[in-house]
Amino acid sequence: MEIDVIVLILAVLFGAFVLISDMVYDVTLYVEEHPGGDAILAHAGDDSIEGFFKPQHATRVFDMIDDFYIGDL
Repeated sequence: MEIDVIVLILAVLFGAFVLISDMVYDVTLYVEEHPGGDAILAHAGDDSIEGFFKPQHATRVFDMIDDFYIGDL
């Protein structure tokens, strides 16, 4: 599935999105709930694969991330 260009533009302009393994996730609504605070924004709009797989994340993060998926690059 190719990412819809309009969705990507809106995420960039009005939200926070991250890339993990060429998949795009809109984490805008999760930023305030993120246990690490606004650290999630350090890679907003960028490849977040390294930070995502670091040991500070509980295994539940791998289940949660699917809720934020918006498409593939």
